[in-house]
Amino acid sequence: MTTTTQEWHCLPPEEVCKQLACEASTGLTEQEVQERQAAYGKNIIAPGKRKSALIRLLLQFHNPLIYILLFSASVALLMGSVVDSSIIYGVVLINAIIGFIQEDKAEKAISSLSGSLVTNATVIRNGETLVVDARELVPGDLVLLASGAKVPADMRLIKSRDLQTVEGVLTGESAPVEKQADQIKEKQTGLADRTNMVYASTLVTYGQATGIVVATGDQTEVGKISQMLNQAESLETPLTIKFQEFSKAITYVIIGFAVLAIAIGYFREGTLSQQSLLQSIALAVGAIPEGLPAAITITLAIGVSRMALRRVIIRKLPAVETLGSTTVICSDKTGTLTKNQMTVKHIYTGGVMYDVDGTGYAPQGDFKRGNETVTPNDIVPLNECLVAGLLCNDSQLVNADGVYDIQGDPTEGALIVSAHKAGMTYAKQAAVMPRLDAIPFESQHQYMASLHQSEKERIIYIKGSIEALLQRSNHMLTSTGEEVAIDKQAIIDAAASLSRKGIRVLTIARKKMDSDTSRLDHHHLETGLCIIGLQGMIDPPRPEVIESVAYCKGAGIDVKMITGDHVLTAVAIGQQIGLLDATLPEGVMTHLSGKELEEMDDATLMQNLPTLKVFARVTPEQKLRLVKLLQSQRHIVAMTGDGVNDSPALKQANIGVAMGITGTDVSKEAADIVLTDDNFASIYAAVEEGRAVYDNLIKIIMWTLPTNIGIGLIILAAVFMNIELPILPSQILWINMTMAGVLGLTLAFEPRLAGIMNRPPRDSESPILSGTIIWRTAFVGTLMTLAAFVLYQYLIHTAGETIEVARTVVVNTIVAIGVFYLFSCRSMGSAFKHLSMKTNRMLLPGIVIMIGLQLFITYTPFMNHIFHTSGVSFQWNIITLGTAFVSFLTIEFYKIFEKK
Repeated sequence: MTTTTQEWHCLPPEEVCKQLACEASTGLTEQEVQERQAAYGKNIIAPGKRKSALIRLLLQFHNPLIYILLFSASVALLMGSVVDSSIIYGVVLINAIIGFIQEDKAEKAISSLSGSLVTNATVIRNGETLVVDARELVPGDLVLLASGAKVPADMRLIKSRDLQTVEGVLTGESAPVEKQADQIKEKQTGLADRTNMVYASTLVTYGQATGIVVATGDQTEVGKISQMLNQAESLETPLTIKFQEFSKAITYVIIGFAVLAIAIGYFREGTLSQQSLLQSIALAVGAIPEGLPAAITITLAIGVSRMALRRVIIRKLPAVETLGSTTVICSDKTGTLTKNQMTVKHIYTGGVMYDVDGTGYAPQGDFKRGNETVTPNDIVPLNECLVAGLLCNDSQLVNADGVYDIQGDPTEGALIVSAHKAGMTYAKQAAVMPRLDAIPFESQHQYMASLHQSEKERIIYIKGSIEALLQRSNHMLTSTGEEVAIDKQAIIDAAASLSRKGIRVLTIARKKMDSDTSRLDHHHLETGLCIIGLQGMIDPPRPEVIESVAYCKGAGIDVKMITGDHVLTAVAIGQQIGLLDATLPEGVMTHLSGKELEEMDDATLMQNLPTLKVFARVTPEQKLRLVKLLQSQRHIVAMTGDGVNDSPALKQANIGVAMGITGTDVSKEAADIVLTDDNFASIYAAVEEGRAVYDNLIKIIMWTLPTNIGIGLIILAAVFMNIELPILPSQILWINMTMAGVLGLTLAFEPRLAGIMNRPPRDSESPILSGTIIWRTAFVGTLMTLAAFVLYQYLIHTAGETIEVARTVVVNTIVAIGVFYLFSCRSMGSAFKHLSMKTNRMLLPGIVIMIGLQLFITYTPFMNHIFHTSGVSFQWNIITLGTAFVSFLTIEFYKIFEKK
């Protein structure tokens, strides 16, 4: 026995039974089941490894800057500075807790996959029909399927009666798939086209079948996806990578200057003094932007709340920033680019092609012949085509508070809606022509028929495939409703013209019967049918998607459609939404099928990726391959999906985008963001917000770093001049934490800049800080150093103030300059702009709170004791504010000079 073959669909049923060593009538024996369970294990999906909560907490401390802070705190503790060391330890712990709470990295997707397998299965063993635990299934088991059942394992059908399954969990397509047991000889048939196979976790919606289990557990298609999900890399975001590089660079600089400070003290005093160690600690604490990680985290969280208002739920916080650098969006078709509501767009009857307006299930829309709007009731063949589609139908159109939906088959729903657009309802038509009998749709006959009693006669209405009905027809309707000899070629040509546009065609026919006919049978339909017409339908694009795709192009974002649907349908939708460029020269690749993709090597595919916009009939492995190839070309890739099949690609992508309405639990857990409305337009909105968040992050960084540079330079100056430190480690931590947490965060509420989506995505390889920002930061830091140090020296040597007063003035001066510098950072390029607080409602409260905190640390004895501060006179407060205002004017004039 072998289970290694991947081509079960190519084998006839008897050969499948032979290879799996089982009887098609009696199934396996109990002994065979036990032997195979020992060989293949249980029919379950093995969960992937996860990091424990403790490990994830400890990883929050895995950062060079944190190491320096912990080392500094430990040295301070050994020196007896309990307050300073406690404050440093506390800051580190707060940052770690914030990161731990926000970073939910637990891999729940595999658990969801395991839960997607059914608990029971109906099998034949030893010739008896049994209900067993689905986990006990083994290759070779004979399983019975019926409507409503969930398929428990991958199976090759050996018997089938009108079986239909929904395979959206694997293919992403919601339409039922007709199944049969016949052999498929083409080896390269894609998963979606293997009509004699059914797969674990898919749903049986109609009919019955018997199948032989060919794969269980991890060997099923859904199991393979689980393994790919385990192997897919969770990529770090561009901002995360840049901050790691940034942290390393700062670490080297801090270590260098700390060693320099110790060395200077050692050579000056001939020993390692406590003052030298205190200076190095102050230098380390001052140069590290302790409040920056928390400020960035909270800024991203604010972006999360903004995106929620635009129907985007963020699951993984760094995704907020990554969205802003997205260069490629790989989007599913059904339900994302389209409405997932089959809609009749064309009706061919009486030799005339009519167009039908409107999209989706809402029953509003006109009928047009060319540019002329027509009334269906006035056109006999058009009216009857609509009546037939409405009556030969088992589905219903429901209206829940103005929201229309279909209960039943989507294809039948499209026929109902087209009839409703003409003012018809099933209740009214059924009252005039009640149904007497019906033949439900069967895949072997490819049609459904219903018998009705009209006022004068009994009539059969039939809907089905053109192949099934055309061969049974002798007549067709003219434009006036008369029956004439059929012109089969005209009907074939009309159907072909619709099919080439990706339109699904349903043929409508009738047959008049004797008044005593009360039962309907297949022999009634073998001949003598009259073709009424064709109804052509498609899942139409969402109206807002066309605009969003155009906006994405304008923003430098490449949009690609990756779908499990047929090529013609995918291309048709791609053309309608503006994905495919009709101006490209002939021979340029714009779309590929899964089969063509499989046969193409990576080098050729990468060469053609820029022009390839549509990929149809693709497998999960191919989706993952496409994402990896795009990333190898330095693209930041956003990938949408809703099925289990999409999960590996969602996890591999820089941004995984799951669907909130139609998405499976697995896809949502693998994704970074979830769209609550399943709408592509929401992705565009998310990218826009992502760019705004990144802009604000840069403003916060540009505002924060000068303070650290200034403090570092103040301490270095004190080291070289061999004087008391103008500012202590505890005071530095106060500045870094309160300013970042109160003042810096106000920049997170800055509004989006005009024209933010008119610029190309930023280069993910570019550094966080551009040359301009570096020079600006250095200039402001130096200015802050001069202002604070000059004041300190004046207070000590000229004014005769105590060192506590001088240090307090230094702290207040740095904070005051930070307040004025806030306004400068609001406009990174223009001087004296964005000075008004009206566009940022948090600016004034932030400044007021910061002033209150400074009064608290300056004038309360408790805070004076902890932070070694002292109350200062009114004149020094005025001088502090004046110094800060002069600094602001200097910065703004520097921006004018810098621009020139």
